Amino acid sequence: MSGNWWVLAAVVVVGLVAAYLIWTAGRVDRLHARAELAARALEAHLLRRAASAAVLAERRYGVELYAAARIALDALPEEREAAENDLTRQLRAVRLDPADPDCETVIAASRRLALARQVHTDLVRDARAARSRPLVRLLRMGRRRPWPRYFDIDDPTLAVPADVPAG
Repeated sequence: MSGNWWVLAAVVVVGLVAAYLIWTAGRVDRLHARAELAARALEAHLLRRAASAAVLAERRYGVELYAAARIALDALPEEREAAENDLTRQLRAVRLDPADPDCETVIAASRRLALARQVHTDLVRDARAARSRPLVRLLRMGRRRPWPRYFDIDDPTLAVPADVPAG
């Protein structure tokens, strides 16, 4: 009778280890999927900001802002970070009036972009941390997906100058 308890205990232990491994593999896969979705959302916000900056440049500001916006819209993936940093510098160089609807669109798009970038960065960090665990590396649980990449750009939020009344 005591031999049956050892078999039962071994089956329970093997079942628990298998359940843990399946849960861990699923978690790694889910984190990678979430990081990919966050990258797509970040891309959409980058396009929205560049498009709204191009519209603003056509209506209010000069050629430099429009050129930076067009370059950001047309940039290849490997050139995207530099183009977005240039667009951010150009947007910071102009005075944005929050009362102007075109400026407000760019300011709002920049705020949403900053939030999307933070979410993307957090998810990439979590996916990389999960994939870096020794058991995950040993069993190669993340081999089906490429390593998630950070998108390293300057903080895209735009500081709107507050008009200080004289007096």
